[in-house]
Amino acid sequence: MGSLLAFLTQPAIIATLALFFSVVWMLMDERDRTRPLLVIALTVNLFSGFFLKMLMGTEGGMLPYKYDRVLVAMDQSLGITAAALAPALQGFWRTPLIVVYQLMIPMMIAWFLVTRRRNPRASAVLAYVAELIAGPAMYAILPACGPVYLFGAQWLHPPQVEPTLVKMVGLPNAFPSLHVATALVFVLMAPGKLWRAVALVFFAGTWLATIATGEHYLIDLIAGLMFGCFAASVGYRRYKGAAVYLAIVAAWSLAVRFGFALFIAQPMLLRVFAGITAAGAVWSVIREWRVPPMPQSALAEEAS
Repeated sequence: MGSLLAFLTQPAIIATLALFFSVVWMLMDERDRTRPLLVIALTVNLFSGFFLKMLMGTEGGMLPYKYDRVLVAMDQSLGITAAALAPALQGFWRTPLIVVYQLMIPMMIAWFLVTRRRNPRASAVLAYVAELIAGPAMYAILPACGPVYLFGAQWLHPPQVEPTLVKMVGLPNAFPSLHVATALVFVLMAPGKLWRAVALVFFAGTWLATIATGEHYLIDLIAGLMFGCFAASVGYRRYKGAAVYLAIVAAWSLAVRFGFALFIAQPMLLRVFAGITAAGAVWSVIREWRVPPMPQSALAEEAS
């Protein structure tokens, strides 16, 4: 039973099963134009995953080097690191936070059902499609795997390291944080006070869970905010705004990759940019929540 569960939870198996069920789901309603987009996005994501694994995920890969040590130094430049926060999130808090981390896919499905009926302006499927396609591209620009992969059992008490490239086995999955981005999509698309409260609680839990599990550096979460704004903008079909948000994420990736020495030497510069990024995400949420809800008559008409 344990070996079967281990097999079924492999990323490649999960991706293949998701593609299979998405095809079945698409065939259930051929009039819905967003469903084929999800199938295409899952296919692209699956093949890009194989491509990234070939280039960066194995010892014999062409580009096995990761920027994890650079991200550690960026966290230190921020003045607070994932390693400093993580110990307080172990013990009692670790199990519920792991549950929150593992609830992402069920929440994605639930949010599709919630927004479909209560917030027809938003398409959760389009937001997920945007993440599936753009996520691997961002990982290719700044490949990294997270502190638990870099330091192993020592990740809660990491040694001092220089901000240099390190040869690591594993698919890049850190910068930006797609977990935080998707949780922010839930917040931006949440209809009504109840669902907004649920989304905020899940967002906070996801933020803490990414740190508690050692999957992300703090700087990953900052970039993940803008990636979430990008995906939500695609979901609202605001493609110009989405392009701006994606450009900001790409700028973060390129700046960290090629300009990390400047950010490490000038911590205040990094903190200002991080603060502006976080403020931009907060403003996006406030602006979205100011939009008046659709009347019940319009909701009924959309549903029909």
